[in-house]
Amino acid sequence: MAMSRINPPTLSQSHITVQQRKNRLGQLAVWILLAALLVFVAIKLFQTSLGPVRSGKPPDFTITTFNGQTYTLSDLEGKIIVINFWASWCDPCKAEAEDLEMLWRDYKDKDVLLLGIDYADTEKEALDYLSTWNITYPNGPDVGTTISQSYRIRGVPETYIVAQNGLLAKSFIGPVNYENIEVVLEALLGK
Repeated sequence: MAMSRINPPTLSQSHITVQQRKNRLGQLAVWILLAALLVFVAIKLFQTSLGPVRSGKPPDFTITTFNGQTYTLSDLEGKIIVINFWASWCDPCKAEAEDLEMLWRDYKDKDVLLLGIDYADTEKEALDYLSTWNITYPNGPDVGTTISQSYRIRGVPETYIVAQNGLLAKSFIGPVNYENIEVVLEALLGK
């Protein structure tokens, strides 16, 4: 019986195998990255499809205003809270600024808190905006856009009214005026 001889791989054959392994690992890394990206996009699309918060208990948050006051939504139960998302670069926000300030002045002594949340702005521009429109109700920056993300806002302005029991009473997507909010406040105040 003749013995067959098995030749060991040559150096060039061994090199190709290592190169093929590197290529496969590179391809695997690309596929894993693509899969992770697809999962991220799917989650964001799902969140967007949910739309803004419309009912129930709104997401809790804590905000520190530009003048250093801290408010936590869940600590304010018993009051009516008007939450307004705005930005200095937003023209519709400018259109509602005067009405919101008037509402604050008329309702601040009736257990109503108007709370402005500045979205994607610089502090200087935000403070200039507040000064230009003579806004005196509490306003603070949405640092890292965490509050706006939890409310799933689609843009600014958006306004949410939280009733005394802590549940969302009404939401407005787009600019509001005095009368829009007054109707809701009067109903919540029992008038």
